[in-house]
Amino acid sequence: MQRVRMSLPYFEDCGWTAEVVTVDPQYIDMVKDDLLLKSVPSDIKIHTVKAFDKKWTSKLGLGSIALRSLWFYKQKVNALLKKQKFDLIYFSTTAFPVTILGAYWKKRFNIPYVIDMQDPWHSEYYRNKPKAEQPPKYWFSYRLNKTLEPIAMKQVGGLISVSASYIEDLKNRYPQIKDIPSSVITFGAFEPDFKIAAENADKFNSLLDPAFTNLVYIGRGGYDMQRAIDFLFRAFKAGLETNPDAFQSIKMYFIGTSYAPEGQGKQTIMPLAKQYGIENNVVEITNRISYYHTLITLTQADALFIPGSDDPKYTASKIYPYLLAKKPLLTIFHENSSANTVLRTCTENTVVQTFPAQEDGIINTVTDFLVKLAKKELPAIKLKDEFSRYSAAAMTEAQAGLFNKVLTNK
Repeated sequence: MQRVRMSLPYFEDCGWTAEVVTVDPQYIDMVKDDLLLKSVPSDIKIHTVKAFDKKWTSKLGLGSIALRSLWFYKQKVNALLKKQKFDLIYFSTTAFPVTILGAYWKKRFNIPYVIDMQDPWHSEYYRNKPKAEQPPKYWFSYRLNKTLEPIAMKQVGGLISVSASYIEDLKNRYPQIKDIPSSVITFGAFEPDFKIAAENADKFNSLLDPAFTNLVYIGRGGYDMQRAIDFLFRAFKAGLETNPDAFQSIKMYFIGTSYAPEGQGKQTIMPLAKQYGIENNVVEITNRISYYHTLITLTQADALFIPGSDDPKYTASKIYPYLLAKKPLLTIFHENSSANTVLRTCTENTVVQTFPAQEDGIINTVTDFLVKLAKKELPAIKLKDEFSRYSAAAMTEAQAGLFNKVLTNK
């Protein structure tokens, strides 16, 4: 949703008129943020669809909003396509099952479609992992994804992704799409959001303890993040033993770590903290918080931390709010993550660490970061001129370029 929301103000300048079809918020059980509408141009047409009630579908084990809304998307878009002419259908969502409708609309109305792969869909990553490290309902979701992905890819006219490896995997898996237009386009940096957040700061309760120096990460957790977080915790444990007064002043926050409904999330960071005996300096809040609550919390922090997955194909596509917050920043990603390039070319003062590498070197660098954090001696990051290449306007222009190629190849 965020990519489309940030692109809507700029599509018209790129020669495209957009209409949005989305699920009515009353059918969604995740955190809602009405402030998001403040950034959407008033002249954008937004069509909403229903979804089957989760209290009934959950009895069958189907809680996914994609599956609950699939039928209603089909009916609504059918009606729109019969009524007026559209040139392209654009799926930009991680609710991937909805994208199978692209093949249906392509066949029935001869309209090309583009899929934005913000994350991997079908993946073998978790297949050989211990059950405790697999996502909920993995047995079902693995088989569902393996069945639906080829349907969506059969007639797709173009692919957008935040990672080149996601596109490469799909083109290797489905040779029939190897020549279709594709483009790696990260999420854009959208500065107006910080103005909206600041104007509405009084609507949000602070999650941070002002009695401490606060290091903050907001985003999903998971066992694949533990290797990166382990470097931080090992450095903190070592610092706590050699410089207890300074390190006791630091509290590390991990917020919104689970996609589960409120109150049902499973902690994946705190168990690691307990292994190191530093749980008194770690706070894990599994509940997701709203987008603007996230921005306010980032600006309230003393420093920010972004861990990456141990999956080398992972890219932190949503790093830009962290950069726009302009706080001291520590990142630990796999060395093959594309996020490292953005951080190194577009920022100054960011402490960028990668693995696999000399672990002692990472620990030493992170320890130094924490010492300076405790002393409040860390410099805020600075954005270089190159950062403009990653603005929401620039990313929208790149999307429009891909759309134009798809129409040419139709």
